[in-house]
Amino acid sequence: MIYRDFQDLKLSGLGMGCMRLPVIDGHDSEVDFDEAERIMDYAYEHGVNYFDTAYPYHGGNSEKAVRRALSKYPRESYYLADKFPGYDLSYMPKVREIFEEQLERCGVDYFDFYLLHNVCELNIDAYLDPQYGILDYLLEQKKSGRIRHLGFSCHGALPVLKRFLDAYGEHMEFCQIQFNYVDWSLQHADEKVALLNERGIPVWVMEPVRGGRLVSLPESAEAKLHALRPEESTVAWAFRFLQSVKGVTMVLSGMSTMDQVIDNTAIWAEDKPLNDEEFKAVTDVGHSLFANGALPCTSCHYCVSHCPMGLDIPHLISLYNEFSYSGRGFIVSMNIGVLPEDKRPSACIGCHSCVAVCPQQLPIPETFAKFAEGLARKKK
Repeated sequence: MIYRDFQDLKLSGLGMGCMRLPVIDGHDSEVDFDEAERIMDYAYEHGVNYFDTAYPYHGGNSEKAVRRALSKYPRESYYLADKFPGYDLSYMPKVREIFEEQLERCGVDYFDFYLLHNVCELNIDAYLDPQYGILDYLLEQKKSGRIRHLGFSCHGALPVLKRFLDAYGEHMEFCQIQFNYVDWSLQHADEKVALLNERGIPVWVMEPVRGGRLVSLPESAEAKLHALRPEESTVAWAFRFLQSVKGVTMVLSGMSTMDQVIDNTAIWAEDKPLNDEEFKAVTDVGHSLFANGALPCTSCHYCVSHCPMGLDIPHLISLYNEFSYSGRGFIVSMNIGVLPEDKRPSACIGCHSCVAVCPQQLPIPETFAKFAEGLARKKK
């Protein structure tokens, strides 16, 4: 395992993200605790020492899964990260009670790393509003030793990131952003990384393979990369890209199967950054992947709990993207055909509740309307 320096710590270059743990019968809140423990055990035994969870992951069961898996190990042998769920404005006045609940769920007395979660356009005013006292409370916990290192995650655009750093940057020890070779240009991650490097703030990476989207590429893209590094897998290219970017200290992978954790830990046994030609090739591939109008959803599931129609929005978006890519819709038609009428894209009522909590502010209702129209045309 590759290790990175962070202050006086040695952090595994690969961290275990606990947002996509194995679940039972496809139900996001029903974690398969036995399999999740097996996966985390393998990660721990193969050098991963950083585990990342959050209050809403798997309906709160991610924190419980972490407790079950890690409680058997010496507390000083791993680093645990958790987050205050500011993606939901209703939580803003509840920082104290949520923090206490998180400690209990995780079965620990302190968090090694704690983040203000998902700073974005919708919540930055609330995060910076002194009436909630969020930063003050978390700094108190840091002073008392119940938080060892304080940082934040950000899905907002560059102006939001800069505004937050201007206000709270002196207290932030690290920043977690969505970052991969697609988002290098699509989400302007290159500019965000440059700003964080300028401020001297280490970069934490989430969505390194974009919710699995970068595991399998179009044949032409795979051939382009394979010609440069025949020995590297498609997944390895995503990680080698991140190994090449200045300031990256932690890369979190949401591993949900044993095969994934075996593969990822093997890749992170070596540090093999890209040269200039390889870097340009992979960012060119990334730029091309969403050039046809597909929606870059990462399946975070924040939207699902706020949809009054109970739509499985990430699944529908993945079907829309397949529909956009293929231009034919055979796979999509099969999947849509097994859904009840009230769970299809056409059931979206356009209330925008999903958009209100989407970290990326994706135009979900408009996309579903277009999707429904496209499906209707295919039937004719």
